[in-house]
Amino acid sequence: MRLTILGGGGFRVPLVYGALAGAGSDTVTELTLYDTDRTRLEVIRAVIAELPEGPALRIADDLDDALRGADFVFSAIRVGGTAGRVRDERVPLGEGVLGQETVGAGGVLYGLRTIPVALHIAERVKALAPDAWVINFTNPAGMVTEAMASVLGERVIGICDSPVGLVRRAARAAGADPDTVTYDYVGLNHLGWLRTLATADGHDLLPGLLADEERLTSFEEGRLFGAPWLRALGSLPNEYLHYYYFRRESLASVREAAETRGEFLDEQQGGFFTRASAEPTKAYDLWEATRRERESTYMAESRAASGGWERDACDLDGGGYDQVALALMRALSSGTGARLILNVRNGTTVPELPADAIIETVCTVDATGARPLPCAPLGPAELGLMLQLKAVERAAIEAAVFKNRAAALRALALHPLVDSPAVAERILERAAAG
Repeated sequence: MRLTILGGGGFRVPLVYGALAGAGSDTVTELTLYDTDRTRLEVIRAVIAELPEGPALRIADDLDDALRGADFVFSAIRVGGTAGRVRDERVPLGEGVLGQETVGAGGVLYGLRTIPVALHIAERVKALAPDAWVINFTNPAGMVTEAMASVLGERVIGICDSPVGLVRRAARAAGADPDTVTYDYVGLNHLGWLRTLATADGHDLLPGLLADEERLTSFEEGRLFGAPWLRALGSLPNEYLHYYYFRRESLASVREAAETRGEFLDEQQGGFFTRASAEPTKAYDLWEATRRERESTYMAESRAASGGWERDACDLDGGGYDQVALALMRALSSGTGARLILNVRNGTTVPELPADAIIETVCTVDATGARPLPCAPLGPAELGLMLQLKAVERAAIEAAVFKNRAAALRALALHPLVDSPAVAERILERAAAG
């Protein structure tokens, strides 16, 4: 099997290679990397050179070269780089609303910039590798996957490591083996809820976990949201819902921080790539130190807003999305089957949403693709948020595809974290001004 990674100079690419070297070499025999930034690509190649030997590594000259003959394509691009992320965060903050990479106005701005490039990639995949499976990592993952699916249909699947991380943390807190539990999780990307967590004999562990404050507050989401609110909800929300449920506290924490997350990563990763390019023999050590700092500071503002606490060591050891991608790729190529939380077309899973809307939910996967499993009906509060955010996503896609400013204004103004159409208008103007 031949795997291509678009965005091959991305910081987390060595995690994918390491996963392939450790357990995936039976699936992938050749890995092709492509990136528009050749300097970053060479640094990542130097990091990979220090890892245990995995599949043969090839550097592609251009997009078409990267796609020809691919069996799998990982799309992990960042249009505009980290400098673009900084603008996506700072422009909304300048108008007094949340600035965050995938949530709120920042996520809409990122989507508007990314969707045209993602659609071009989808068209080239369809022309040059029509039988390839595209696994989308690119944020905002739900929005970008939905846009690409208009070209590729069910052969594009979006992934995120947040849901599986939540399941594993909750299972450990409940005293269960994360690899043996079953679960009901449904929502949109960065907007989902874990609603059951069952043992092999069907016993739901979630009610007991919610009732046990010591266990409930022993892991990230419990600390982030607090036991009283989780009990009131009766479910465990994805960590990104902290921006919605605690919007005042989240915004205050972000505004009080010395720098945004984007500014931190822009400086941190810029420094890493500069140093590693100058001293390629030290690239791996520099990368590992940078990775651990990056993981330890993940969602630092939200942790500050919920009392201030440090991430557990077990959550610093790999990010997780590489393992999700490998499990998905194996299930698609071998046909042996797997059960994974993925971003796929809704079908009839959430009847209130269109069949072609991308949702994030539990799927069965085999050689024919990924199919969402039936789930219990959503409560009105959760469904309301999903409907509103799906309207935002679809307006953003319309705006990006047709260069429709009115649709872009709708996408921003209808977002629950943007409190005024006038603010949305000014955000659009400031973003256009650069």
